[in-house]
Amino acid sequence: MNQPTGITRRDFFKVGLVAGGGWVLGFYLPRGEGGWGKAATESATIFAPNAWIRITPAGTVTVMLHKSEMGQGIMTSLPMLVAEELEADWKMIRPEFAPADEAYFTWITPTFGAQFTGGSRSIRGSWETLLKAGAVAREMLIAAAAETWGVEAKTCQAEDGEVIHPASGKRASYGSLVSKATTVPAPKEVTLKDPKNYKFIGKRMARVDTFSKVNGSAGFGIDVKVPGMLVATVLRCPVFGGKLARYDDSKTKTIPSVKQVVPISSGIAVVAEGYWPAKLGLEALEVQWDEGEHAQLNSEKIREEFKKASEQAGAVARREGDALHMLAVVGKTVEAVYEVPFLAHATMEPMNCTAHVREEGCDIWAPTQAQTGTQQTAAKITGLPAESIRVHTTLLGGGFGRRFEIDFVADAVEISKAVKAPVKVIWSREEDMRHGFYRPATYNVLKAGIDGKGNLVAWTHRIVGPSILSRVFPDRIKDGIDSSSVEGAANIPYSIPHMYVDYVMKNTGVPVGFWRSVGSSQNAFITESFIDEIAAAVGRDPYEFRLELLTKAPRHKRVLELAASKAGWGQPLPEGRYRGIAVAESFGSYVAEVAEVSVDKEGQVRVHRVVCAVDCGKYVNPDTIEAQMQGGIVYGLTAALKGEITIENGRVKQSNFHDYEMLRMEEMPVIEVYLVESQEAPGGIGEPGVPPIAPAVTNAIFAATGKRIRKLPIRAEDLKKA
Repeated sequence: MNQPTGITRRDFFKVGLVAGGGWVLGFYLPRGEGGWGKAATESATIFAPNAWIRITPAGTVTVMLHKSEMGQGIMTSLPMLVAEELEADWKMIRPEFAPADEAYFTWITPTFGAQFTGGSRSIRGSWETLLKAGAVAREMLIAAAAETWGVEAKTCQAEDGEVIHPASGKRASYGSLVSKATTVPAPKEVTLKDPKNYKFIGKRMARVDTFSKVNGSAGFGIDVKVPGMLVATVLRCPVFGGKLARYDDSKTKTIPSVKQVVPISSGIAVVAEGYWPAKLGLEALEVQWDEGEHAQLNSEKIREEFKKASEQAGAVARREGDALHMLAVVGKTVEAVYEVPFLAHATMEPMNCTAHVREEGCDIWAPTQAQTGTQQTAAKITGLPAESIRVHTTLLGGGFGRRFEIDFVADAVEISKAVKAPVKVIWSREEDMRHGFYRPATYNVLKAGIDGKGNLVAWTHRIVGPSILSRVFPDRIKDGIDSSSVEGAANIPYSIPHMYVDYVMKNTGVPVGFWRSVGSSQNAFITESFIDEIAAAVGRDPYEFRLELLTKAPRHKRVLELAASKAGWGQPLPEGRYRGIAVAESFGSYVAEVAEVSVDKEGQVRVHRVVCAVDCGKYVNPDTIEAQMQGGIVYGLTAALKGEITIENGRVKQSNFHDYEMLRMEEMPVIEVYLVESQEAPGGIGEPGVPPIAPAVTNAIFAATGKRIRKLPIRAEDLKKA
């Protein structure tokens, strides 16, 4: 087995060096006090058996991270995979962000690959590759020791960063074998460990980035400093699609520290010696915009267009039996319309990027989910070859899909090219809230047919809404279907004889993008609420009703049973509290959640407890999984209770956290997470915690009030008692 070796030792050194000898991006990322330590002095020989590993004579094992760290714990979990097969000493492992390079590509389509972080693929997309990378290095180190000692390799073994020859008692550290190992050919095949012998995988490991984030030493994009760096901020047309018509910068140029005013493709930038003078300069600009065709766009108009479009047949995403006929002849039907709004990503770290464009190359420091996209964007703007564009990935203060976009990178590169200096671009919260790529709003018409025995025999679901893929990957639109728009709807797990799901693409002018858990984030709310409606219509317990329909979905059934058991489903609750349940599969993982809520006389909803059961197949670090489930539940709960982006005169009305609120600490429920032991292939973890939480809460609200929430966010006025 040959692992990719498309990156050389020379490239490794280049990665850590910043033009002018200035800021060095986490050449070794901190492990914490007394742990990872400082970078070792580089020596002439480093053992780099593949793109993922290098070992110094001091015994330091650097694991290259081809994914971005945005809270999902990859700085710990990805090195755990390498350490497991390498038989490394965990204290000597150090993570380092990889440069943008084809060696780290993940395939997005059969013909297009890229280095990016998304789709909850960090572990499931790296599992086998990193295990084999570690195993290759281990076998080469064993071979080096065997040659040195004049013994057969099969008589040696690796353990805790050393090669051991038990018969003679000889031992050699990995560091001492580096020089010899570089002369050993890589094995064509490796044998991976029996999982029962795992030392790291499946064990609870403390995250290596916690300490630096707590003490403030961690390097996020906003922290980047480069010698001679200027700071810029950008004014954009408030209407989607509008353009700069004319401007007067005479007042701006009188502000001390303002250096230049630069029109760019996204608007007009003020460049200064710091953010504050740049912001003051922006406010002093006198600008006229050509607002374009969307100047009269508003949320109500969009809703009416969706509603009208729902009267048309869409592209068929799933067809089994003849659901339309069954609805016409069956004894009883249940019908409902569900709606979800546009949502912002609302990353805590403001959007930012630093670029230094020079004649011979370009360096970019970015909290990005898209290294390849960053490199390609800079190459296009500068005209430089891609290999001259060096991407330094920083920590991300929240990604959620927003930093998959490259608009903030383009700003920095354009401005740096214009002013011929390194420039950090910082977006204000208002700019990000009003110029993002939003989760699509959708309008959904659902119908269910129930036979004379109370059996659910027919289900139809028509989804109307804008398409993400039509903008991002238009070649992935097949027969009118955007797969991200129907996920969580076309693949519902229930055994229903007659199924029909179709999709009407209705783009609006509001830019839409990937939002944590993408289509499943809204479709699970819709389908898991509607299945609850049907259970109520036939007088069945919603948990028991689901179980009976999951005859062909054992993993759904298992997490549902576990969550219900741990939550005490069917057992008495404190007075005024009610339960709701939901289950969903996304990104290869299965999650069920039970929410325990109360609703007061003013209609205010309080979520007291959430019990979560997850089956993500083979897992690496339980600590990370629990944290990801908790984070997903907080994110999804925030959206369900508070999230809504509305449009008026082509503009986003919301601007900051005062009118686009986050869940506050005192509003947090108690969250319990239970893992299903499984030998199935690894599933994703970053996103699957989101989809079930909204329906679990709204189903609990129905249990508490008898009122069905069919439109998000949940509003107190809809639940207030007369």
